[in-house]
Amino acid sequence: MDFALKSIVRSLFPVFLGVLTLTSTVQAGQFGGGNRAVGGVMIDAAGVMRTATVQELQDLTTAMEQGWAPLAGEIAKQANMRMVSLRGIQNAIKKANEEGREIPRDVQYLAGLQRIEYVFVDKDKNDVIIAGPAEPWKVREDGFVVGTVTGGATMRLSDLVVALRSVETARQEGISCSIEPTAEGRLRLQKLMRRITLRPGQNPAVYEASMREAFGPQTIQLTGVPTDSRFARTMVAADYEMKRVAMGLTPSQVNGLNSYLQMSKNSAHASNQNPRWWMACDYDSLAKSEDGLAWKLSGQGVKTMTEIDAISDDGTASQTGRKDKFAQAWADAMTEKYAELSRRMPIFSDLQNIMDMTIVATLISQERLAQKANLDLDLFTVKSDDLPLSSYVTPKAVDPQCSFIRGRGGKWVVTASGGVDINGFEVVEKQQTDANLAKVCSTALAGTSENWWWDK
Repeated sequence: MDFALKSIVRSLFPVFLGVLTLTSTVQAGQFGGGNRAVGGVMIDAAGVMRTATVQELQDLTTAMEQGWAPLAGEIAKQANMRMVSLRGIQNAIKKANEEGREIPRDVQYLAGLQRIEYVFVDKDKNDVIIAGPAEPWKVREDGFVVGTVTGGATMRLSDLVVALRSVETARQEGISCSIEPTAEGRLRLQKLMRRITLRPGQNPAVYEASMREAFGPQTIQLTGVPTDSRFARTMVAADYEMKRVAMGLTPSQVNGLNSYLQMSKNSAHASNQNPRWWMACDYDSLAKSEDGLAWKLSGQGVKTMTEIDAISDDGTASQTGRKDKFAQAWADAMTEKYAELSRRMPIFSDLQNIMDMTIVATLISQERLAQKANLDLDLFTVKSDDLPLSSYVTPKAVDPQCSFIRGRGGKWVVTASGGVDINGFEVVEKQQTDANLAKVCSTALAGTSENWWWDK
């Protein structure tokens, strides 16, 4: 695009996050689902998102808190390493089904896990165990379930089940989301911009409604996981919030993480280049024991990447392989500050959680860990009425909103592209042997509890 105006256009997308509840067979569909207010927005029957009202958010929080008894005992304590048995979880679910009651909340929230750092195969007890830091959890006023110590999003069994059931689909098409303007919308916007001339001192915001109408709805594209799942919604919500922080529409609340606009507004760089940001996996090589029965995940888990999109005369976008220096600087800053940002905005730790779960699900499949343990994981891996997941209206489109800021580059910049890319296979392929893991595994498995979780 070549727009002779001294401004930067910011395209934004309404946020959403699915709050999903697992139910036993007799109660499937009783909790959540549909198009109710979830984490900041409503999704109408046509799949178009809009911002939820204050009343809708209050209703969501009230519904989430109903029946929540205060945590007590050991589960109400923070743990550096909490062990969670997949066999034990399956048994707890089967028991709930047999008794016709809701799956216990401690099962739904994986005993308060905040990350998954280890995967152990217990051949003696025919079990696969996931382990990591854990803490008590609570419901925030916006419907997020977070740890009471760090404020990070609490891991959910529903997301782990989606990850396990989606391994083969992900093998074929990958797991991703993107929010994209249409080619037709770009063309309409180009034509509008050619007709606009700003008078000295004129506020470009007067054209906001016209630009929004010309640009039209952005489409939401999802691959690799069910589009009506909370997993899918987490990806899109994280993508949206990343753009809001980048474009200065949401304060990052983190020192050293300024917006992309603050970095670029006084520059004279070629602003007809359209930066794209996306978040991808960022793990070190997986460490494994010599016998392949103990595994360790390390690394931040998430990084932000960028590239310039080239917009052709027909409005279509194509990759260039080139990077805008300011967009790259912002991506680097977000990656560096990701841990701190996640504590301020739990959607980013939620994304980190589903990436951990995707790596673990891929690892279990690729390394045949369940087979090594002689553990049947069909309840998790095969879609079944015994473990139904709540379903939500599939998000399909977002109506754009535009804001403006003066720059000295002499042109308009429109940023409206990006997404999330989760490639579990690429991470699992990179392995290295760690002789110390065997000892870690034996210590972790020694004196295992009869309960489905325990602390070490």
